[in-house]
Amino acid sequence: MAEVVFYEKPGCINNRKQKRLLQEAGHSLDARNLLTADWSPESLRPYLGTEVSGWINKSHPDLKAGKLALDLKDPEAVLAQLCADPLLIRRPLMEVSGQCLQGFDAEQIDRLIGLERLPDEDIETCPKSHSSDACRAESG
Repeated sequence: MAEVVFYEKPGCINNRKQKRLLQEAGHSLDARNLLTADWSPESLRPYLGTEVSGWINKSHPDLKAGKLALDLKDPEAVLAQLCADPLLIRRPLMEVSGQCLQGFDAEQIDRLIGLERLPDEDIETCPKSHSSDACRAESG
C-alpha cells in the first residue's frame, strides 16, 4: 500500500473523513499540520493546479466575511498570500507516490493508489461553512 504525506488542518471534520478512507484502504499516513508547516512559494507550488481559484479555501472566514479579496489574475500574489496565511489553502495537500495533490478527489486517488470505497457524501466542502468563525476557532 502507499505512503501518504497528508497536510491537514487539525480538527477539520472532512480531513478526518478523508484520512479514514485512506487508512481503510490500508495506506500509511504521515499527517502533518498544514497551518504550521513552513510554506514558501517554491514548496507550495507543486501541490497547486493550473486554476488559481482552485487553490483557495473558500470557507476562509475573512473571505466569507468580505474582509479579504484575492486578485486571481495575479497567481504570484495569491501564492504569497497562501504562504502567509495557510488557512487560505484548500485542503488537504498530499504527497502520494511522488505526486503532489491538492484537495480530495476520491476518484483520482482511487485510480492512483486505490480506496476501499468512494465517499457517499461531499467530503471536500466544509460542513461548517455557514459559520465564518468555525475554521478560525478550530485552527488555534
